[in-house]
Amino acid sequence: WLTMVQEDEIDQYLAKQDGKIYRNKDPQLCRHGALGKCVHCVPLEPFDEDYLNHLDPPVKHMSFHAYLRKLTGGADKGKFAALENISCKIKSGCEGHPPWPEGICTKCQPSAITLNRQKYRHVDNIMFENHTIADRFLDFWRKTGSQRMGYLYGRYTEHKDIPLGIRAEVAAIYEPPQNATQNSLELIEDPKAAAVDEIAAKLGLCKVGWIFTDLLSEDMRIGTVRYTRNKDSHYLSAEECITAGYFQNQHANPCRLSRDGHFGSKFVTVVATGGPDNQVHFEGYQVSNQCMALVRDECLLPCKDAPELGYAKESSPEQYVPDVFYKDKDKFGNDVTFLARPLPVEYLIIDITTTFPKDPQYTFCSTQRFPIENHDILGETQVSDQHTCHLLLFLVTNEVMPLRDSIGLLLDAVKTSNEDLAQTWKKSEQWATIEQLCGTVGGQPSSSLGYGAMGGPSLPASSSAMWSCLHCTFMNQPGTEHCEMCSLPRS
Repeated sequence: WLTMVQEDEIDQYLAKQDGKIYRNKDPQLCRHGALGKCVHCVPLEPFDEDYLNHLDPPVKHMSFHAYLRKLTGGADKGKFAALENISCKIKSGCEGHPPWPEGICTKCQPSAITLNRQKYRHVDNIMFENHTIADRFLDFWRKTGSQRMGYLYGRYTEHKDIPLGIRAEVAAIYEPPQNATQNSLELIEDPKAAAVDEIAAKLGLCKVGWIFTDLLSEDMRIGTVRYTRNKDSHYLSAEECITAGYFQNQHANPCRLSRDGHFGSKFVTVVATGGPDNQVHFEGYQVSNQCMALVRDECLLPCKDAPELGYAKESSPEQYVPDVFYKDKDKFGNDVTFLARPLPVEYLIIDITTTFPKDPQYTFCSTQRFPIENHDILGETQVSDQHTCHLLLFLVTNEVMPLRDSIGLLLDAVKTSNEDLAQTWKKSEQWATIEQLCGTVGGQPSSSLGYGAMGGPSLPASSSAMWSCLHCTFMNQPGTEHCEMCSLPRS
């Protein structure tokens, strides 16, 4: 049996690949002709643990599609293989007894969970297209000292360094509305969320993960940061694991081998934090499917004074919580089972290598900058400069002249890098109206619409004559030295 579900393009592609690891004839061990094969040169399966362990660096987790090949291999070809999502809730509809808390039976009671380190991962590598994406995201922390969070938009591609591997390529970061301090982040309801996803989909992109900073300056003169996340403290806190599990549940991975039509998630977590050399490093993670189930069914809590520890809830009259266990070694080296109250979150974490390419790639224009959304606290508003990704969002969501219904041609131009389409859209009535508005507000509008490498149109530079108040961010007319809103001086 198979569930009829539309899987992601990368999953459909990898499902058709051979996946086997081909080896050359060993000059010392092989004793056969050029067309023969023996145990020393026969192709290996993509889930071969000995091969993965001898890679440089060693691979701790096989790819998800290699894991599927392992399930569906053998004589029965996986006829009875099925991926079951863990449930921590009582099954409904059991009529042999009163409902919880008055009664429970083995038919409706969820099984106890023993946490195991997951042997596979849904994403094997995270790659930012270029350093500019990350640097612009870090600008907020550099200027304010406050932490920052953003959503990663990009695409999933094949990661060829690992058999049947998947790579999450990051093309842009969208920063939603948030309240940020030096030690905390609070997300605010985002009225533009649907528009961002719609633009991304038309550009062939999707939300592949989230990123946040955890940075503390050590020496501002030389630009070093503190090394706080390590084996002696924690890599992800319990609260961050719960947040990652929440996001992964929101972005479940479509899978035909699951009766539910989904299994796990490709949604990744990236932390910008200090490394051993006291420079900013980007560390990638996911949480396990077991953690996703505990978070989905509200069974996992953070510990107040120990970020490296979580806590499995106890059953209450309102909610039955199955027992959660984990295994560790005692002082004599024996395997001992412990109740997960508290729980070391390292059992829930899967680390993912995060990289930057030697040759930068640019889905969007790299030479011109457009202010990032929701940076009002810095006195930055989206009325000057250019950067295709954020410019497109501004054109769709601005209140003066929203172009949501007429921007389709421009999105096609950006997606296909077609300058002719961009020039055609430039001649549209909507763009002419924008040029008129900009010319009225800030002077003579730009006479040309530049189309940068892998980018889109430029916003007329005339609006740069207006200036933003450093105190209240109000946009003032050119030629004034005091803010019309707060009356404070321009400088």
